[in-house]
Amino acid sequence: MIRILVVDDDTHLRKLVRVHLEQNGYNVLEAADGADASTKLENHTIDLTIVDLMMPNKDGFQLSKEIREVYDIPIIILTAKDSLFNKAKSYKAGTDDYMVKPFEEDELLFRVQAILRRFNRVSSQVIELNRTKLDKRSYEVKQGPKITILPLKEFELLYQLGSFPNRTFTREELIDKVWGLEFEGDDRTVDVHIKRLRQRFKDSADFSIKTVRGVGYKLEEA
Repeated sequence: MIRILVVDDDTHLRKLVRVHLEQNGYNVLEAADGADASTKLENHTIDLTIVDLMMPNKDGFQLSKEIREVYDIPIIILTAKDSLFNKAKSYKAGTDDYMVKPFEEDELLFRVQAILRRFNRVSSQVIELNRTKLDKRSYEVKQGPKITILPLKEFELLYQLGSFPNRTFTREELIDKVWGLEFEGDDRTVDVHIKRLRQRFKDSADFSIKTVRGVGYKLEEA
């Protein structure tokens, strides 16, 4: 799953951005200032950063320069500073986009999506569900030292659910996304594969697959 780091000393704004991005399928981490962001970047794989300019400890200009020097990830500035001087200084520091507060949540989402496409990070190859990793490059499920290789459709079903934790999928949606429109079976196929996944990971403390009565299924992280 794509992981985005939101860096701002405004708690309310961080929550607003996080909730909107999570509702659209992204994993979001928060940092209260530039120094906190540096620590998060060292300890987590981040695909995109959304950064305020005026912050304590390390401001957005300093953080942007650091990110550009060390990491190959895009940077969106989200700030109340609407001067050409600050825009120029930000782009010189290596940022990729610049938005001014107040802002439309959907416009931020569209810019995130566009930049991720440019950086070829539309979809992550590795999903982390706490300590469990789903690696689409090898179709392996890694739980610490334990590695499980699943049948293809079981893996793709788990990967689809794991890409959007807490989102409910209907059986028809899962058939479409995992088996394709040409599939000629019925939605009982989904139930059978879900049963097998639950049996394989019944002892997992990282996630569980829940039935949403009358609708379908969702994956919940512990």
